Amino acid sequence: MTQKIDLNADLGEDESPTGIARDIAIMDIVSSCNIATGGHAGSSESMRTMLMAAQTNAIAPGAHPSYPDRAGFGRQSLDIALADLATSLTEQLHAISAIAAEAGVSLTHIKPHGALYNDAQEDPELAGLLVEIAARYRLPLVGMDGSIVQQKAYARKIGFIAEAFIDRRYTDTGRLVPRSDEGAVIAEEEQRIRQGLDLASGKALTTQEGSSLTVHAQSLCLHSDSDGALETAKRMRIALEQAGIVIGPVRS
Repeated sequence: MTQKIDLNADLGEDESPTGIARDIAIMDIVSSCNIATGGHAGSSESMRTMLMAAQTNAIAPGAHPSYPDRAGFGRQSLDIALADLATSLTEQLHAISAIAAEAGVSLTHIKPHGALYNDAQEDPELAGLLVEIAARYRLPLVGMDGSIVQQKAYARKIGFIAEAFIDRRYTDTGRLVPRSDEGAVIAEEEQRIRQGLDLASGKALTTQEGSSLTVHAQSLCLHSDSDGALETAKRMRIALEQAGIVIGPVRS
């Protein structure tokens, strides 16, 4: 059976001319993208630009909502009432959905951003909220294999896409090492490529603690804001194709 993997990137988070140009260039490489919806970054203009570019490049565009935390780029857990978070996430999904409808582009998934993504993997209330929003918009959720998000998505009969990261270290429990910890982000490009190949082929990774861990992945995330992101994305795609792995979006 031919192996297949999706390559995704978080885009629309840097509205500078350089950031926009880099994101559009990355769309030539990935098969899906997650577009910032205004919670941590992004604007109506950047959402429209990214959606249109995704359509032009024939890649699957998704919504990338977050805690309402532009100052912290959505990378810190936020002490916010669940009802208030629900209001913010609904506003973010409404914003990108309206722009997508105007542009004639269909959204294909929802991937939470940053701290919300990480918190929800183990928090039943947050996971439940994300699943209910995904159900309302009839879109699959992107998250981590074995998470509460996955369990609740399956229970609600919502599509779920298991994601893994080529540039992040994992703990023994299969979760990401916090960015605040030394070595959490893999800086060496060769190590990123090796981890991506191992994830795509189902080989075990070495955790931060030195143990062996197998992570199920249908989609690999290429962070667009990591140092050397564009070059890593290019090399990652070439390495996967040379290994006989087909690149394409997940149909969940």
